[in-house]
Amino acid sequence: MRTQVAIIGAGPSGLLLSHLLAADGIESVVLETRSEEYVAGRIRAGILEQSTVDLLREVGLGDRLDREGDPHRGIYLQWPGERHHLDFVDLAGRSVFVYGQTEVQKDLVAARTAAGQEIHYEISETALHDTASSGSGTDRPSVTFTDRAGVAQRLEADVVVGCDGSFGPSRQTVPQAVRRTWEKTYPYSWLGILADVAPSTDELIYARHPDGFAMHSMRSATVSRLYLQVPNDTRIDDWSDDRIWDALATRLGHGQDGWHLTPGPVTDKSVLPMRSFVQQPMRHGRLFLAGDAAHIVPPTGAKGLNLAVADVALLAPALVALLQKDHPGLADAYSDAALRRVWRCTHFSWWMTTMLHTSGDPFDEQLQLAQLRWVTSSEAGATGLAENYAGLPIGY
Repeated sequence: MRTQVAIIGAGPSGLLLSHLLAADGIESVVLETRSEEYVAGRIRAGILEQSTVDLLREVGLGDRLDREGDPHRGIYLQWPGERHHLDFVDLAGRSVFVYGQTEVQKDLVAARTAAGQEIHYEISETALHDTASSGSGTDRPSVTFTDRAGVAQRLEADVVVGCDGSFGPSRQTVPQAVRRTWEKTYPYSWLGILADVAPSTDELIYARHPDGFAMHSMRSATVSRLYLQVPNDTRIDDWSDDRIWDALATRLGHGQDGWHLTPGPVTDKSVLPMRSFVQQPMRHGRLFLAGDAAHIVPPTGAKGLNLAVADVALLAPALVALLQKDHPGLADAYSDAALRRVWRCTHFSWWMTTMLHTSGDPFDEQLQLAQLRWVTSSEAGATGLAENYAGLPIGY
């Protein structure tokens, strides 16, 4: 097989990249290890930054988002006896949307299917070849794989883009002598649930509590998403539904100032480790990395999906210039440009995480409370949080 851009990974970053490239006449083939149903059903991010929403609208993917998404002006920050609302629109002139990654994926699949995008699901034995080459002549990058029928395939391309997450082959293809990595593993995890119950809040609640962090989010008017800080070795079987709802009620302040948490049927439970990871460069030869293939952030700052969108929004015009006009400038600058935003969002995610999660250290506790009081009482502090949470410009 032959194409201009081989995209490994059919999640939001891979499909959005194929969509953006197609708009400028660049053909691509998308390769995915998992089944289409698995990729579509993954329970992931639910908050879209203003920049992400603006881009999706601009490229014709905003119709259902505008009909069914839930615009939020801000969030609540809470600790025992205190709850404060931060209005992002008033503070920074930007808002966020509650619209789950599963919904973004549906929109992308529908758009790419309508356009006749070639996507190969359920492949195996994926390997990248000659990605450090110039991409010309016989020294062309390629991807080999076994398709779902068990047939060995080779896909030749001018460029290979790894959108295959932290466990895919793309990240490891960058030679060890070239790549640098930074990683932080946090000493706690999140226990997350989906529940078939209307949200008990109009906007997200981020709560610091002596028992541990808790968060009340949502996916729709009838589905709530909630999280609890738990130890890293937590077994999901040790947490019954009743135990989860009791802990959520305590940490989120059930009964405080007349507010009540309404429990409901739990439809999904999972334990999510908390870590940060950054690899650079995000480009090596004819291989480019985007999204989780290059960086991971803890979910506290709602940055994972939005960072992936920002990556491909930078990468698409760079590839168009490279492949259509033989202008390599944007492609050469891609890694540095993307990493500038990646590190800003990595810092913000770390800042939100360490401000809200308990460590058992009394000194840390007082620092966290001092920081929360400052953020909720200082316009400058609140504006900094609002600006970062609602999203910096993609070209930051």
